Amino acid sequence: MTPTLLHTALQLASRGLPPLPLRKGKVPFGNCPACVSNTCGGRPNMKTPGTCTCPQPCHAWAAATTDRDVINSPMWRSAWRDAAAVAYHPGGAGLTVVDLDDAAAIAWARETLPATRIVPTTRGEHWIYRGTMPSSNAVRPGIDIKSLMQYARWLGPGSGVVAALPDAVRALAVREPSPPSRVPQTLTVPLRGGQGECRHRTPTYLDRGIAMAEQRITEARSAIHATVYRTFLAVLSTHGRCGCLTEAHVARLFTAAQAKGETARHCTDAWTNARTRLGL
Repeated sequence: MTPTLLHTALQLASRGLPPLPLRKGKVPFGNCPACVSNTCGGRPNMKTPGTCTCPQPCHAWAAATTDRDVINSPMWRSAWRDAAAVAYHPGGAGLTVVDLDDAAAIAWARETLPATRIVPTTRGEHWIYRGTMPSSNAVRPGIDIKSLMQYARWLGPGSGVVAALPDAVRALAVREPSPPSRVPQTLTVPLRGGQGECRHRTPTYLDRGIAMAEQRITEARSAIHATVYRTFLAVLSTHGRCGCLTEAHVARLFTAAQAKGETARHCTDAWTNARTRLGL
């Protein structure tokens, strides 16, 4: 047996962090004899319990527990004997782990996210926040989100004070709709909406709305893709049906987005997706 792993697991459980043993390659064990090798229909990275008749969920994040009797049970003792590491379920402890896998991801986090507890990893860092959200992989290059229905390797307590989960992290998991087939490469005719003048009081109202949209995009420090899409959606929901938007207005929005690093293709896709969502 490896006493240090079992001891670590019991310590985590006492602090409200649900642990689970990992085999080599960060693969979780099952917690019943029939599922010790994920033989009940599961996969090593499974995010839902298997289809067996175990007395309790037996895979990955679902196996994590703070029950000391389970952690000390004969079956789990066998798992600890063969384990290579300890993992835990962040969502089960009310936490979210921002997994930064390289130097570029760490640099982005230091510039964008509020300070919090940091745990060094083999290649990067885990930034831990208080609060939960859906887990999501590859939200940015080198960045995964591990919270609900996911597990993270335990690499020590780290340093720093755990901060509240910021909106900037939640926004990372926002996905805009997939573009429809045959998305145009350029936007030659931005809208064919209603006819006549803008019904929203005066042309000044539209100009002010476009200026505010430009400012929202320009001031975004994270989740640029999502911010551009949401801004386009807001503009179209207000002015998309009255025929007041011109190519000049759309060009201003595209210019602001491209100044933040977006490509012309992404701008066109985001605009088309927003129109599709609104039925324009």
